[in-house]
Amino acid sequence: MASTNNVTELIIVGLFQDPEVQRACFVVFLLVYLATVVGNGLIVLTVNVSKNLHSPMYFFLSYLSLVEITYSSTVVPKFITDLLAKIKTISLEGCVAQIFFFHFFGVTEIFLLLVMAYDRYVAICKPLHYIIIMSRFFCLFLVAGSWLGGFFHSIFQIFITFQLSFCGPNVIDHYFCDLHPLFKLACTDTFVEGVIGVIVLANSGLFSIFSFLLLVSSYIVILVNLRNHSAEGRRKALSTCASHITVVLLFFGPAIFLYMRPPSTFTEDKLVAVFYTVVTPMLNPIIYTLRNAEVKIAMRRLWGKRVNSGMD
Repeated sequence: MASTNNVTELIIVGLFQDPEVQRACFVVFLLVYLATVVGNGLIVLTVNVSKNLHSPMYFFLSYLSLVEITYSSTVVPKFITDLLAKIKTISLEGCVAQIFFFHFFGVTEIFLLLVMAYDRYVAICKPLHYIIIMSRFFCLFLVAGSWLGGFFHSIFQIFITFQLSFCGPNVIDHYFCDLHPLFKLACTDTFVEGVIGVIVLANSGLFSIFSFLLLVSSYIVILVNLRNHSAEGRRKALSTCASHITVVLLFFGPAIFLYMRPPSTFTEDKLVAVFYTVVTPMLNPIIYTLRNAEVKIAMRRLWGKRVNSGMD
């Protein structure tokens, strides 16, 4: 892996040290994770089964919900089980694998958010060409490109990690494996560590803020173009865009805070990370369904039929 690795296992400090607090958190975070899986899973199932939700917007929403499940599952199940463990450990290989999948699904989500913004831009700014531009093939191409973008980003992250040597302390001051806390354990000279830190800043931090600015700019253009639509059209578009903008802010706020600075760990980092690894994936299906009448109607029809068929 690295040139010199005397460390094969890492000890995870975790979020809290008090056993009572950990047990309470176990119950809370288990319920949140189950809500994440069920909520996002319902969106995926509803979009794929309902005949009224086959437009590109819902096609992308179903993939976003699928990514939310996998993204959360990379970190949360181990985090939950560790809350009941006296000693929290993970192998070095397992730590690197967690970093890979965490960034893979996280960056895939960023690309999907960009794709969804582009879809709304075409629908509102070029409505007459929407069906032609957002063809089935092009939608599949955009989704595949999102997955590939996340994959290549993660490969680069792991390549950086492979340049480090781990020969000293093996206690990672976090509740899961990520680049910044892992870098603190590397026994690499200061210059190399500084160079790697700058690379990570450019690869993760600048990528996050560039994507965020691109998303904000696209929604500003969309909102400006809404004045050419009817009152009903503006209302529906504003409702949809408001959901998208809310998700963007919830996702990018913590990410920019953590990655737009050199590799160091502050006390609040863990709490910020809890927000975007545990809480945000649960909130996304709530945000999209509460503000989207078509999704709510489709869910009622779908599950109403299933309940009635089950009673017959």
